[in-house]
Amino acid sequence: MKKGYELYLNILKDIKYRTSVIDQLFADASGTNLELTVLESACLQLRKILEQIAFGSLVSNVELYSQEYKKFQEFWNAEYLLKDMAKVNPKYFPIPISQDKSAVPGVKSQFNLKHDDIYLNPKEFIKVYKKCGAILHASNPFGSKVSNEFYKKSIPIWRNKIINLLNSHQVHFVGDKNLYLFQMGAKDESPSLQAFEPVQ
Repeated sequence: MKKGYELYLNILKDIKYRTSVIDQLFADASGTNLELTVLESACLQLRKILEQIAFGSLVSNVELYSQEYKKFQEFWNAEYLLKDMAKVNPKYFPIPISQDKSAVPGVKSQFNLKHDDIYLNPKEFIKVYKKCGAILHASNPFGSKVSNEFYKKSIPIWRNKIINLLNSHQVHFVGDKNLYLFQMGAKDESPSLQAFEPVQ
């Protein structure tokens, strides 16, 4: 069986591919005249990316999670999954970090946690997940209409926040004191992992 970080790297690779699909959908569309089907397709990819982020937390904490939930394989709703993950591991969500020059003598660089609004956070995760799900259902002819303009504006913002979150981030592996830095890499590169041991 593959280790958690190996499964996690595979998930990041899939997310990277799906992000490129979204980019291609918008590139192939005719300017601002985006058809509803293009927006629906992009939201489908976004929703799958969000689910991968949720299940990324699962594979990196599979032992603890399986102790609490014997049937974790049956989870399909990312909203419920994140709520349950927060109960068993408060550090379940990817943590965006930057590698900056250190002011400490003898230390070349240091990691700083990022909390700016350019990164997707757990609260916004749920909002985006629901919005992407709403456009995928057949519209009710007697209900409110889907706003194409809302999705035209929002999809690129959501896409960028996800990229900012995952571009360079830390994942907490339960029972492991090491710091694991995951980076998505350039366009044609595969996601990578660096492990750092704590200073004694």
